[in-house]
Amino acid sequence: MNITHAYTVNLGWRHDRQGILSSEELDNTVEVATPPPFPKGVEGIWSPEHLFTAAVSSCLMTTFLAIAENSKLEFESFTCKATGTLAQVDGKYKMIEIVLEPHLVIAHEKDGDRAARVLQKAEAACLITNSITARVTMNPSIVIGGLIPEV
Repeated sequence: MNITHAYTVNLGWRHDRQGILSSEELDNTVEVATPPPFPKGVEGIWSPEHLFTAAVSSCLMTTFLAIAENSKLEFESFTCKATGTLAQVDGKYKMIEIVLEPHLVIAHEKDGDRAARVLQKAEAACLITNSITARVTMNPSIVIGGLIPEV
């Protein structure tokens, strides 16, 4: 059986190089703009490049959460820093790499190897990662108890 899902996003131009993303499926909106490195780029507003990077990072998290639940992996926290790299390739800009740095705090030392396997499975199963051509690299850290780093 072929399963499909549709996600509708609406975009409206506001002024200059800025717009608003919305969806009938969601309660909030997101302001978007050209990023500062480009002409007339706007500081402090989400750019398509940020959203692209965020899509990979948030997909890793949601996939991890599903696999961790199915694996009955107990953990205290999950955070992930993600860095997307934009480069000019053959005269066109494209996202060439996303580096994911998930930080997982587990409750029990005995779960360390299983936690690493769950993270690896999540990376392999992430539908956004599997849908893009940018290289995705994951550099995880797993600790037993401790503070949550800022992201």
